[in-house]
Amino acid sequence: MSDTNTPPTIVLTAAQATVRWLAAQQVVVDGARVPYFAGAWAIFGHGNVAGLGEALHAAGDALPTWRAHNEQAMAHAAIAYAKQMRRRRAMVCTSSIGPGATNMVTAAALAHVNRLPVLLLPGDVYAGRRPDPVLQQLESGIDGTASVNDCFRPVSRYFDRITRPEQIMDALPRAMAVLRDPALCGPATLAFCQDVQAEAFDYPESFFEPALWPQRRQPADADELQSLLDAVRGSRRPLLVCGGGVAYSGAEAALSALANATGLAVAETQAGKGTLPWDHPRNLGAIGVTGSTAANAVAHAADLVVGIGTRLQDFTTGSRSLFPQARLFQVNVQPQDAHKHGAAAVVGDARLVLEALRAGLGDWRVDDEVMQRDAAAIATWNGEVDAATAAGADDALPSDAQVLGAVQAAVADDAIVVCAAGGLPGELHKLWRTASPRGYHVEYGYSCMGYEIAGGLGVKMAEPQREVVVLVGDGSYLMMNSELATSVMLGLKLVVVVLDNRGFGCIDRLQRATGGAGFNNLLDDARHARPAQVDFAAHARSLGALAEHVTGVAQLGEALARARAANRSSVVVIDTDPRRTTEAGGWWWDVAVPEVSNRTEVNIARQAYEAGVPLKRNLP
Repeated sequence: MSDTNTPPTIVLTAAQATVRWLAAQQVVVDGARVPYFAGAWAIFGHGNVAGLGEALHAAGDALPTWRAHNEQAMAHAAIAYAKQMRRRRAMVCTSSIGPGATNMVTAAALAHVNRLPVLLLPGDVYAGRRPDPVLQQLESGIDGTASVNDCFRPVSRYFDRITRPEQIMDALPRAMAVLRDPALCGPATLAFCQDVQAEAFDYPESFFEPALWPQRRQPADADELQSLLDAVRGSRRPLLVCGGGVAYSGAEAALSALANATGLAVAETQAGKGTLPWDHPRNLGAIGVTGSTAANAVAHAADLVVGIGTRLQDFTTGSRSLFPQARLFQVNVQPQDAHKHGAAAVVGDARLVLEALRAGLGDWRVDDEVMQRDAAAIATWNGEVDAATAAGADDALPSDAQVLGAVQAAVADDAIVVCAAGGLPGELHKLWRTASPRGYHVEYGYSCMGYEIAGGLGVKMAEPQREVVVLVGDGSYLMMNSELATSVMLGLKLVVVVLDNRGFGCIDRLQRATGGAGFNNLLDDARHARPAQVDFAAHARSLGALAEHVTGVAQLGEALARARAANRSSVVVIDTDPRRTTEAGGWWWDVAVPEVSNRTEVNIARQAYEAGVPLKRNLP
């Protein structure tokens, strides 16, 4: 300090200052004031070990650091943690430059698509350029400022490159503001030049004072809300479509109260599934391409559809074919989402809007005749679920649905099921009966193979007291399984069920449905000198987990009982039929078929595609 009038300062490296600032950011969760950042995932290399590595070690429990085995996987774990925490808390991920950084790009895209917060701190090249080109440095030839971290720009909600130590005083609050903003929420990337990490600066001590970030709730515009109220009162067959924004707003109770008071029917997107318990009388179940017959029939007949906290992607809307005749409203904190598909926009927080709807509708209620028809459709659908998930003959390979039925019967009602990509999310969306809040965690916005086990680890970190059951296909398991070892090392137990159908069964079915020949999806249809026979149980045991291979769903139930009683992560492997899928439910999905082909099957599929035959399926 130069004199008594100068604000107190402290000399820190840019990395030390960054870690200290991150540890000082706080939020309120369930009435308790806690750090916003629950910790940092780190894989160190020459681009971050000397700077951020030293700073994270010194921070200790103020910002705990975990070691992972793969940069993409550790970012998946961080993102899954934030999702399970309903975006109220988040994590930091740091890597070296080069492949360590670009490994996280896929995870950044996943977080961006799903509107989930994660702070990425990849190391970067030397800002001073003295030793250029450094190991792993990209030399574009036309842009001297480019590095591989520029790949993060389109998949980040906020991006900055730290080239001077004082820049963090501006960049960190900006990144935090994006992470905490309900509308902008998504990944923030601060590419951190490795020489700058180690440079010192005289920072004001006030920069490191604890800061409390409130949860912002935007009320809807009065005119927009009134238009929605008028539309609901004037409708006969209205439908609410519940997305992930309902959960992130903490609006589960408000949605249930509105449905109970008015009789409004509710359908669930993948991100919205479980917001209401499966047996709520007005819960029609999943909607869209992987939807229930009940939800899709009501949606197709609806005269008013109100999306709440959903971005209305093609699986939800049946590629815009599911409710073309209905008047559409979109309730969302993100204006771009609220204005999609020509919807009448209601920009606002889901909980506030749902509460305002309940108050504004007064004694208005859906006609008893409509509610009775919905109840009958729900009862019929529940029978279809029972039939699809019932065990079959012992000598036949089970379907994914039959495996889900056995898993559902074996685990507790408050267990959390985790999945992503392939055919399993579709079967889960249709068939899984979510009984408790946040019991359904499926990443289907980006449909990212390899998320499952890493995501399960993040979910377990968010809710260590609950059982976490990961469902993963053999293809996804082979893509990314390393964090199974991390779960063992951290003592964070997962129950993992590997469904082995010898390849990418979901895409094989899609390939054949569009007239294609079985090609390059199932292992037996690929160009291999020796067809693979992977012993997944042996592999899982080599990573430190308990594991066994079972035959049939009866043995699966017994193995799951052993896995649940075990003291560490356990894997159960079961062979499944790649061709069988649940026929009940579903809707058309626009997958372009070649206009010309030398295959008769493709030409027939193209004719059906052009005629819109799939649109006639599953109508009431």
